[in-house]
Amino acid sequence: MTQRHGENTIRLGDVEITRVVEWEGAIAPPAAILPDAPQRVWENNRSTLHPHFWDAETDMYRAAMNTWVLRSAGRIILVDTGIGNDKYRPYAPVLSYLRTDFLTRLAAVGVAPEDVDLVINTHVHADHVGWNTTLADNAWVPTFPNARYLLNEADVRYWDPLNGHRKSAVVGGLTADFGNQNMFEDSVAPVIQAGQAVLWEDSHVIDENLHLRVEPGHTPGSAVLELTSGSDRAVFVGDLLHTPVQLFEPHQHSCFDEDRDRASVTRRRVLSRAADEHALVLPAHFPGAGAAEIERRGAGFGVKRWAPFAEAAAI
Repeated sequence: MTQRHGENTIRLGDVEITRVVEWEGAIAPPAAILPDAPQRVWENNRSTLHPHFWDAETDMYRAAMNTWVLRSAGRIILVDTGIGNDKYRPYAPVLSYLRTDFLTRLAAVGVAPEDVDLVINTHVHADHVGWNTTLADNAWVPTFPNARYLLNEADVRYWDPLNGHRKSAVVGGLTADFGNQNMFEDSVAPVIQAGQAVLWEDSHVIDENLHLRVEPGHTPGSAVLELTSGSDRAVFVGDLLHTPVQLFEPHQHSCFDEDRDRASVTRRRVLSRAADEHALVLPAHFPGAGAAEIERRGAGFGVKRWAPFAEAAAI
């Protein structure tokens, strides 16, 4: 693994990975995010968690909205697209009607919207599909006009409002409706209607370096993106991890998991493989260094070394 000078970019084999942070901040008390995790787990791991992942002084869980920009086999690929601007999210006021400079941040690492060849949404949740679209003349249109959008078919079916599924979770003392309210209509349906969506099922080969595989639990179609190039390995795990606490105790589920038991089994399987293969683990929401190589420690896992991504400034 090498780091390119002057940019928040590392190289694994033939693939360049650049981290672009849309937003970073406090979300909710930790008990709201990991409802079964005792407070002692956070306190006992204070040196790792504070201040990036948990503000011990205010007792608030912190998260980042990371988009991973990959340059692989001559193409520019985005992994997850965050929250987006102008999106009404009544269930999450802190994320509603954001106005961030995300596209400017993309431009700063040499990516204009028309340069993007492929967008990968690891799953269909509001904070992973937001920049799929932007508002133009009072209509939601694909942000990346030349891109194909890879969406797992099971997730698309699950969240399509025509199928009537709704999911609620209690976050920060508020009941959050993570069903179909707005998200599908403003961030998923427009790319399908534009003919830019590619729906895939169990697995999808992107190129000689990148391979998508379904790892359900968090959502029915949650996916991980595996990178294999030369002797280097990485896995983009989306929301299998919301916090390092889930490394230490992989059975701890998040309040956002659709199938909590299955998500815990999936998390342990994916992390076990990453530890054994010395793969860099890149979650969607880690602040600080953003990613880590992990190792087995007792019944769980620990951080062997953090990735050399620079810390992002909070927005």
